[in-house]
Amino acid sequence: MEDIVYYNDLYDLYGSLLTDKQKEYFEDYYFSNLSYSEMAENYDVSRNATFKQVHIVVEKLEEYEEKLGLYHKKKRIMELATQVEDSHLREELENVF
Repeated sequence: MEDIVYYNDLYDLYGSLLTDKQKEYFEDYYFSNLSYSEMAENYDVSRNATFKQVHIVVEKLEEYEEKLGLYHKKKRIMELATQVEDSHLREELENVF
């Protein structure tokens, strides 16, 4: 379950860097909860092809995070925001994300 949340967060950050087809595969699998077989039927490809495509998208998201680190920076900022005593500033920091 943690992986699903993590990949959804990465998709929120980096999804615009993916092709439209990659977005479709990711959204069908992670958002619509379609199986590889259902996706294969929808796209008229093999089950293995859908598996590979989803795997490629996940690898791309991980690669973007490795290079840019936005997820970990966001997480760290949110951790620091909870320590800020000024409620207005804390609220502003939380609203950034």
